[in-house]
Amino acid sequence: MQGYFGRYLDVSLADEEIGDYPVPEEWYEKFLGGRGIGARIMVEELESGVDPLGPENIMVFATGPLQGLNIAGAGRHLVMAKSPKTNSVNGSYVGGFMAQELGKSGYDGIIIRGQASGPKYLVLKNGEAGLKDAEDLWGLETAEFEYRVQEREGDVKVASIGKAGENLIDYSCLIFDRNRAAGRPGFGAVLGGKKLKGIAVKGEDKKDPAFPDRLKSLKGEFAKSLAENKADSLGKYGTSRGVDSLSESGLLPTKNFQRGEFSGAEEISGETMADTILKKRDTCSACPIRCKRVVETEFDGEQVRPKYGGPEYETVAALGSLCLNSDLDSIALANQKCNRYGLDTISTGNTIAFAMEASEKGLLDWKVDWGDPKEIVELVEAIANKEGIGKELARGISELKEELGADFAVEIKGQEVPMHEPRGKKALGISYATTPRGANHMEGPHDTMLEDEPLAPELGVTEPMDRYSYEGKAEVAKIFEDLRSFNNSLVMCAFTTNMVGENYSFDTVREMLKAVTGQKISPEDMLEIGERNYLLLRLLASREGYTAREDRLPERLKEPLPSGATEGEGIPEEKLDEMLSEYYELRGYDEDGMPTREILADLGIEGLDK
Repeated sequence: MQGYFGRYLDVSLADEEIGDYPVPEEWYEKFLGGRGIGARIMVEELESGVDPLGPENIMVFATGPLQGLNIAGAGRHLVMAKSPKTNSVNGSYVGGFMAQELGKSGYDGIIIRGQASGPKYLVLKNGEAGLKDAEDLWGLETAEFEYRVQEREGDVKVASIGKAGENLIDYSCLIFDRNRAAGRPGFGAVLGGKKLKGIAVKGEDKKDPAFPDRLKSLKGEFAKSLAENKADSLGKYGTSRGVDSLSESGLLPTKNFQRGEFSGAEEISGETMADTILKKRDTCSACPIRCKRVVETEFDGEQVRPKYGGPEYETVAALGSLCLNSDLDSIALANQKCNRYGLDTISTGNTIAFAMEASEKGLLDWKVDWGDPKEIVELVEAIANKEGIGKELARGISELKEELGADFAVEIKGQEVPMHEPRGKKALGISYATTPRGANHMEGPHDTMLEDEPLAPELGVTEPMDRYSYEGKAEVAKIFEDLRSFNNSLVMCAFTTNMVGENYSFDTVREMLKAVTGQKISPEDMLEIGERNYLLLRLLASREGYTAREDRLPERLKEPLPSGATEGEGIPEEKLDEMLSEYYELRGYDEDGMPTREILADLGIEGLDK
């Protein structure tokens, strides 16, 4: 099938052997790429029960058919491994410029196995791959590592771990291009355990699209549409453009999810950032929106430098409203430190907010004050280096909550809840509870997008729905999870693919897929591919012991919000159970929450549940 190279680079760190991993063409037809191929490799190659930080874990870097072709929105790829946070196979999607190079590398992705005898980095350049000694690079911050590797290897794109990954912190991440994070599942620690400091890639192989002229036309139309419909809002103000409106709607996580509105929302909004500390806008490969923030400022005598980008919405909320911090300069500096050391900003903010509440309740021996911007910055530094109080917080809230007897840790399956309030978005609550990836806001729908027409007729979603309503939410959760799963298999940026409304874009996306691969798929085929790939992750989770028991929400999210526009809304246990019952039936799950043999056969993946 065109649009693919048909192989992955297969790297064994222990014996420094590098070869090819042929991918059957049938896999591309069934699973496309990205999430689908990554999960299918994991089903085949990863044993259950392995230590996520041990040599038996496998990490996959996966592209899809659209990478390497300068398609707007396709400047993304997947990183997948068994996660030290969730203890199951998890994935992280990251933008920037690495995906474009991987898409021209002669390989559809990279498989990393084993553990090196000492620090190494991997180079894949112009079709040739090798492992290089990184003894003198171990301990460097991410930007410094990137600069050193580029001095040695030339014009390459670089991903690396920082001190947090080297210190095996389970919410450490990989940093690409100095300021793009493959965050959430703790993959910095996975590579830290493998003694792989980073990878460098330069590609010169070109894919041969099935219909190049048609692709050229579609690419231009798609980019023009994004420029006309996204650049003035998302591009100008970034992902944090909606902080004010979220607070007004009672949907801005505040004070460790105790509230949904924040009095300092305007001070940390994308509009305020654009008027104050924003230096310029950056982008990902071929994208005209330019939503990436690049800031320059100073806090407490320390400079915030443009090379580390700037805070996006999740960071602004996690290190801002969640901690009652309205100081934008301190958030920018905390973000810089997270990028320097390779820490996930969502988990870091959650952990600090948890510590603040635990301190307030007298559960800690040390004092952590709400809303203290200087202390937040100091805690990020302490966590990354595992120093003082940071050594305790680096353990994460899943472990701390058990030790402290705290019922206010806002995490699901070991992963902290992102900055989207499900008590005012009931379908999102279903996705939070059921996703095998742990709490994740990029898996299913956000109910606010379902409140107004036009919606998505080709998906069967034609009637507006109240975001507070429980009725029908199980069905829309499944539909949009399958759609996002398809999108994550391509791999396309969620901000460039509209799932509803007059700018609904998946008809165009399917046309681009056909122009690249020659594969024509219908809306039904699209959702079936997404469903198939979603269930692969569920099967992988079941291997690690996950069942319906783990499909729960934390206690805090069952409680009604006490004030604001979403006042009185919670997701009580009985309502969640009703939605889950309907959801399981729609998914073809059994009473243990696992896919039945019948649904696996219907999707053509029978036998993979063993």
